[in-house]
Amino acid sequence: MGRTAGTDPRIIVALDFAETSRAAALAARLNPRLCRVKVGKELFTRGGPALVEQLIAQGFQVFLDLKFHDIPNTVAQACQAAAELGVWMMNVHTLGGRKMLEAAREAIDKTAQRPLLIGVTLLTSLDDRDLREIGIAATMEDQVVHLAGLAQQAGLDGVVCSAHEARSLRLHFGPKFCLVTPGIRPAGAPKQDQRRTMTPAEALHAGANYLVIGRPITQSPDPLQTLESIQAEIESAT
Repeated sequence: MGRTAGTDPRIIVALDFAETSRAAALAARLNPRLCRVKVGKELFTRGGPALVEQLIAQGFQVFLDLKFHDIPNTVAQACQAAAELGVWMMNVHTLGGRKMLEAAREAIDKTAQRPLLIGVTLLTSLDDRDLREIGIAATMEDQVVHLAGLAQQAGLDGVVCSAHEARSLRLHFGPKFCLVTPGIRPAGAPKQDQRRTMTPAEALHAGANYLVIGRPITQSPDPLQTLESIQAEIESAT
C-alpha cells in the first residue's frame, strides 16, 4: 500500500508533455493523494480546458502554469476564467507591474472557488549574467526579493522562486507567504536545463511550501514508485 500525504501534498508533478495522451497516461499512474499536477503552456495549448477538467475529475488539484503577463484587464479576465475552470493554483508574472497584479487578485477574489494566485519572479533558467544581458543590474537575490515584495503588496498568496531564494524570502515575508519551488531534483538526478536546483529535503529546510518536480518522476520507469520515494524523503525531512 502506498504512502499518503494527507490533504495537502507538497509535490507538484510537472506534466510537461507535448501530447495530451501522454500526460493523461502519466497522471493515471500517479496517486492524487501524494501529489498535485502542473499544466504548462505547451500542454494547455494542445489540451485546453478539457484536459484540466479531466485531471480534476481524476482527483488532482491543478496548478495552471501559464505565467499570465499582459495589460491588467486581459490578465484579470484570464485569471477569472482559470478560477472558474476549478484550478487550485495559477500564476502571473510579477514583471507585469502592480496594476496588473492587483487586477488579477481582484478578479479571483470575486470567484466562488478562489485559487491560490502566485507570482513568477525570475525563471530558474536565468543567472546573474542573463539578468545583465536583459538590462537588470541587480543580483538575482535582490531582484527576486524586490519582485516578491511587489507580489505581497498586491495581495498575491506567494511566489514561484528557486529554492535557493526560499530562505531569504521566508525571512523577508514571513510564514504565511507561499513559496513554490521548481528546479527540484532528487539526489543523483541530472540538472538538465535547470541551473539552480536543490533536493526536496534541502528545499523544504530552506522554507519551500510546494516542490515542482518533472522529469525525475515523469521519465521514471515507475513514476508512482519514484513519487513514493520522494514523499518518503519529504516525510523524513519534516
